[in-house]
Amino acid sequence: MKIVVAVKQVAALDEEFELIEDGVGVDADYLEWDVNEWDTFSLEAALQLRDDAGGEGDEVVVVTVGDEEAEEGLLSCLAKGADRAVRVWDEELEGADVLAVARTLAALVQREAPDLVLCGVQSSDAVNGATGTALAGYLDLPRVAVVTQLDWDAASGTATVHRELEGGVIEVLRIQAPALLTIQTGINEPRYATLRAIKQAREKPLKVIGLDDLGLDPAVVQAAAGSRTVALATPDRGAGAEMLNGSPAAVAARIVEIVNERMSG
Repeated sequence: MKIVVAVKQVAALDEEFELIEDGVGVDADYLEWDVNEWDTFSLEAALQLRDDAGGEGDEVVVVTVGDEEAEEGLLSCLAKGADRAVRVWDEELEGADVLAVARTLAALVQREAPDLVLCGVQSSDAVNGATGTALAGYLDLPRVAVVTQLDWDAASGTATVHRELEGGVIEVLRIQAPALLTIQTGINEPRYATLRAIKQAREKPLKVIGLDDLGLDPAVVQAAAGSRTVALATPDRGAGAEMLNGSPAAVAARIVEIVNERMSG
């Protein structure tokens, strides 16, 4: 079987940071990059399925849309066991939103023709939770979101998945491949790469392609975009918290006063 895992290299802010002059980004000196946490669980799910299949030619392919900064994330996925990686980049993709990224990934996934496509439920930076859904839409694939358990039946080419609904209710679904699943954290325990595997990762295939290689017109990708960041700003600081002192009875009485003031005002 072939599984494509879409991953994203996300940025984490230092406690102190500065915005760049145009106000639409953060100074790179204040950023630390790593693979999105949700994507580490989807990668582990793919690796377990491949290992259980145990057939010759079974593979896990990690894909991303990103500049050179994203390459370290792909290498870490290769070090954990992915078979090969593909990075798509073009100047036209600078600042691409989730829909433009999904449109680009769709062209790549179509070329790979996998049995399953796995995505993390969301990314820790944008927190849109939309990439997997949009990608399934572009590919016209059946999908299940927020998967917490995954079992594969090779004989029928179906996946049985669990997803948690409101109130802790578990929904069990069977889905026919090819299909797309978005994976929730906690579904497994992502593995760590050994030092040897980290060194060997650079010997595995990592291909960089552009929109032309996918037969995509930049105008088509731009037309898919639903939004673009126009500004970032730190929130205004309020007056701060009001500290309540005194006996328990006095504090309780003051809380009642505050609640009544807010409800009437």
